[in-house]
Amino acid sequence: MWGERSVSVVLMTYAERDSIRAVIDGFFATGVVDEVLVVNNNAQEGTIEEVEKTEARMVFEPQQGYGHACRRGLVEAKGDLIVLAEPDGTFLPNDIHKLLAFVGECDAVFGTRTTRELIWHGANMDWFLRWGNWAVAKMVEALFNTTHLSDVGCTYRVFTRKLADLIAEGMQVGGNHAGPEMMLLTITSGARFVEIPVNYLPRVGTSSATGSPRAAINIGLRMIVLIFDFRRRTPRSMPRPDRLGNDPGTAHHNE
Repeated sequence: MWGERSVSVVLMTYAERDSIRAVIDGFFATGVVDEVLVVNNNAQEGTIEEVEKTEARMVFEPQQGYGHACRRGLVEAKGDLIVLAEPDGTFLPNDIHKLLAFVGECDAVFGTRTTRELIWHGANMDWFLRWGNWAVAKMVEALFNTTHLSDVGCTYRVFTRKLADLIAEGMQVGGNHAGPEMMLLTITSGARFVEIPVNYLPRVGTSSATGSPRAAINIGLRMIVLIFDFRRRTPRSMPRPDRLGNDPGTAHHNE
C-alpha cells in the first residue's frame, strides 16, 4: 500500500527466466507492493517454474510484443496504482519509492535512465542509446509543448488506475516501440506527470530488443515515425494538465 492506495507491479516477460524470481522478491521486499503481476508473453522455457516459486500472479498474453504485454498488464492489474517495470534486473525495486512519492500530485510518473550518475558500470546505456533516447524525448517535448522529458524508452513508470485504463483503451502499438505511445497518450489526455531519474543496472542475459545496434536503431526509427504520426493526428490545442477524475472546482491548474 502507498497511503491508502494499493500498488500493483507489472512485469512483462519473454527472456528473463534467470532474473525474474529475484526481481519479484525484490519488489515484495519494498513493503509497499500489494501485487506483482507477471505477463507471460510466450516466455522462454523455465520461466513459469521460476514465477511459481514466488507470490506473483501470472497471466498469459499470446500476442507477441512489448506493447501487447504492457496493455494486458494494465488491464489485468488490480491495484489503484500500476507500476510497470522490467524483470531483467536493470531496475532497482527500491526506486519504486522515488516514483510513488509523486503520485499525490501526478497521474503518471516516468522514470528516466539517462542521468549519467545513476547508470551503473556495464549497463546497456552507451552514448548512442543514452543520447538517442534523450534526443527523441526532446522531440516529444518540443512537438507537444510539454514538460521536461529525457528518456522515451524507460519502462519503469507509474500510472493511476484511471489513467492506466485510458492508456490501455487507446494503445494501438503492439511492438517494442509502445513506450512512447503510452507517454503520448498520457500527455494528450491532460494528465499531470513528472519524470524522475532511476538507477539503471546491467541486464541479466541479452535483450531481444536493444541487444544489438541494428535492433536499437530500428526501434528508434519506429518511435520517431510513431511520434510524428501521433502529432499529425492530435488536435493542436490539447487539454491543460489536470488531475484525472478531479472535480473542476478542486483541480489545480498550471497558470
